[in-house]
Amino acid sequence: MAYFFTSESVSEGHPDKVADQISDAILDQFLAYDDKARVAVETLVTTGQVVIAGEVRSDVYIDLQTIARKTIKRIGYTKSEYQFDWNSCGVLNAIHEQSEDIKRGVDRQDESEQGAGDQGMMFGYACNETENYMPLSLDLAHMIMRTLADIRKEGKLMTYLRPDSKSQVTVEYDDNGEARRIDTIVVSTQHDEFDSDDDAMLARIKEDVKNILMPRVKEQIHSEKVLALFDDDIKYLVNPTGKFVIGGPHGDTGLTGRKIIVDTYGGKGAHGGGAFSGKDSSKVDRSAAYAARYIAKNMVAAGVADEMLVQISYAIGQAEPVSIYVNTYGRSHVSQSDGEIAEVIKKMFDLRPRAIERDLKLRQPIYSETAAYGHMGRKYEKVMKTFESHYHETKTIEVELFTWEKLDKVDEIKKAFRL
Repeated sequence: MAYFFTSESVSEGHPDKVADQISDAILDQFLAYDDKARVAVETLVTTGQVVIAGEVRSDVYIDLQTIARKTIKRIGYTKSEYQFDWNSCGVLNAIHEQSEDIKRGVDRQDESEQGAGDQGMMFGYACNETENYMPLSLDLAHMIMRTLADIRKEGKLMTYLRPDSKSQVTVEYDDNGEARRIDTIVVSTQHDEFDSDDDAMLARIKEDVKNILMPRVKEQIHSEKVLALFDDDIKYLVNPTGKFVIGGPHGDTGLTGRKIIVDTYGGKGAHGGGAFSGKDSSKVDRSAAYAARYIAKNMVAAGVADEMLVQISYAIGQAEPVSIYVNTYGRSHVSQSDGEIAEVIKKMFDLRPRAIERDLKLRQPIYSETAAYGHMGRKYEKVMKTFESHYHETKTIEVELFTWEKLDKVDEIKKAFRL
C-alpha cells in the first residue's frame, strides 16, 4: 500500500534559525582567532532582544554584540516595524568560562586521545533518491526556502516578503519505497500588510508562490526523475492561517538548537537529540554527527546499500566510541550483515573525536554556513572568509565548507566490499 512522508524546512529568518546563526557566527569568530577555542554558545531572540549565554574557553576577546547585529542585518531584519531589527535590539551577554570538570574529560597530553565532550549517540543517514543522497522531501523543502530567500533579497519580485518563512513537502511513495509523486507543498511566508483586504493579500501570495517561486525551484532540479514527480494535482497550501504579518522573533521566540530535524534528515533515519549550532567540534553532538553522515553517504555512493543509517555513541571523556550501529533497511547490496558492515566501518574510519576534527578539518571557522538550510546534503567547496575585529587584526582565511559531504572514500569502500 502506498504511503506518504513529509519533511519541513525553515528560512534563515525563522526565529530559531536566527538564534542558530548568531551562535555559529560567534563560534566562527572565536575559531578565526583561536583554533583551539572551546565554545558552547546558546542564543535566545525575542521582541527587540537577543540573549547570548553559554560557556567559552579561549585566550581571545570577541565583540559579541557586533557579531550578533551583523548577523541579524545579513538575515534581513532591518526595519523597525518588524519589532526586531539589527540596529535597535538589545544584546545581553551571559557567557562564562567552560567548566573545569568538562575540560579534564576532553583535554589529554596526547592530543590524539582527546576525550568526547559529552556522552550521547549521533546518527548519520544517506539514501540514493536524490543526487546529494538526501531524503527527497527535505531536499525540496530546503530548496523552496533558499529560493524564496533569494527572491526576497533580490527585491524585484514578491517585494512584500519578510524574512520569516516555513515550507513543508509531502511525497507519496509506492509499495517498493519509490517516490511516486509530490502530494502537498506548504509555504508559509511572512509578508508586509500591502492591502487592506486580507483575502486579496492571500490570493496574491498564493499566485506568486505558484507562478514565481515554484518555477524557479524546478529550474534548479536537474533530475528528470524528480521533475516528473511534479504534476497538476499537487495541493498547494499557502499561508494557511490567511495572514502572516507578525513574525520573526516578535511573533515567536527563537532558541538555538530547536530545529534539529530540519538541520539533519527531515525525520528520515534517526536523530540522537543533540543540537549543533554554537558548539565547537570537541562536542561530539556535532562532530560525530558529521562523521556519521560522511560514512553513510560514502557507503551509499559506493553501492553498499540504497539507504543506510549509521549510529556512533560516546561516553564523556572517552576517546573510542562505545558502539557503532548500522541499519540498511533490507536494502543492502553486499553479502555482509549490517553488523559486519559496522565492523568494516570501525576498521576503516578513525572515530576518536580528535581524529574526526583532523580528518574533516573541523577546527576551521566554517559554521555560519551550516546554520540555515540544513547541515547535510550541502555542497563541499573552498571559499575565502574575512573576519574583522575591534581587538584583533583583520584576517582572511581559506576554509573548506561541508567537508563531510566529500565522496573521497568511495573507491576504498568498493575495494573493501569487492564492489
